[in-house]
Amino acid sequence: MKTHEFTIVASGLDPEMEGYEDRFFEAGCDDATLSFQKGVIIAEFAREAVSFSKAVASAYEDILKTGAKVERVEPDYLVSLSDIAERSGLTRQAISLYTKAERGSGFPNPVARVTSNSPLWDWLEVTEWLHAQSRIDREAVVEARIVKEANRFLELHDGQPDNFMRRLEMLEPA
Repeated sequence: MKTHEFTIVASGLDPEMEGYEDRFFEAGCDDATLSFQKGVIIAEFAREAVSFSKAVASAYEDILKTGAKVERVEPDYLVSLSDIAERSGLTRQAISLYTKAERGSGFPNPVARVTSNSPLWDWLEVTEWLHAQSRIDREAVVEARIVKEANRFLELHDGQPDNFMRRLEMLEPA
């Protein structure tokens, strides 16, 4: 089994309540580091599982057992140039050259804050492009797809568990 790292952002529990951390431990989140930031619960997981989708889905189910509501899975799919560089292990300068088509063509267009000095790209689109250029491995593409789909599911279903695990597992390569 491999250890998969990701974060789940949740809400609905008061971190000052008695037994707050025990509640997470007893629900199976003993592989998560908990914090409370900007009004939400941050559970940073290092979860062992046979696949990334199984790691995310089981962590999601464990968070629900605490009584918290899962808001989203991170890392977020919207990324800046610096985020792309950090996640891909490439330099910011190399990514900048890709975005300007000065080092290859076809880099995805920004999807948010397009007219600002700090546009944002869709991480899934970026990983697909980087993978096609042999600059990032296939696993990064699969993980980006799973995180994006997990968040889409959470948005559409308001955090309800209906078929969450099955939906994520369908995204794993056979």
